[in-house]
Amino acid sequence: MTHVLAAKNLSSKVSRIKMSESPPQNATRIKKVLVEAGFEVFRTRGDEIVLAERPRENLIMDSGVRLRMGEPMEVRIVLRAQKADFPNEDESHLFARVRQLAQGAVSAGFAELSTAVTKVSDPGDAERTLDTFYEITFHKAVGQLDDALVELKFALGIEKRA
Repeated sequence: MTHVLAAKNLSSKVSRIKMSESPPQNATRIKKVLVEAGFEVFRTRGDEIVLAERPRENLIMDSGVRLRMGEPMEVRIVLRAQKADFPNEDESHLFARVRQLAQGAVSAGFAELSTAVTKVSDPGDAERTLDTFYEITFHKAVGQLDDALVELKFALGIEKRA
């Protein structure tokens, strides 16, 4: 409930951000609002602001949660299963695990957007694959930035790995 109150307290600042502004200026202002709302920004990639999570105080990582700017804005969540965790399962079973993991998000209005198979290479030997991620991106359109703040908080609370 506190994230809803925080989002309402920021609504005056949020309403001053015009989505028609130039993308760099808009991204800078939106990132500022996200930080003021208690989120940590990992990076900006194109029209997406990627939020961070800290599994430990000295470690910052991509959270799998993104805010895509545009009309409408979208909150996106990337969920995955790792082949190393289920070495005897084929691709269809691994994606089924991810879809099972996503049931809470789907119940909250998120829909499947895309799938990807991502190989994780050994940094010391590009020919060697350390693991393979079976990822599904889910998305939910949000009308206003204050709505996005609530959905981003929800998305950060979801387990991202099957």
